[in-house]
Amino acid sequence: MLRIINIAEIITAVLLIASILIQNKGAGLSSTFGGEFGGYYSKRGFEKFLVWFSIAFSVIFIALAIVNLVLTNKQ
Repeated sequence: MLRIINIAEIITAVLLIASILIQNKGAGLSSTFGGEFGGYYSKRGFEKFLVWFSIAFSVIFIALAIVNLVLTNKQ
């Protein structure tokens, strides 16, 4: 059981990293430190999907980490 959770956590971490790296470069704090300032715009289509994908996988990753911690402490 613990091995399955560890594998699921690794897969989730890789997918989370990939979804964050694929996102638009100007969406973060780069404009604060001298990057291009394009103003605020609403995310549409694939950008919106990537944001929700990242949020979902971060919640799944945190839940798996907590379950992993609880199961490790019970042994």
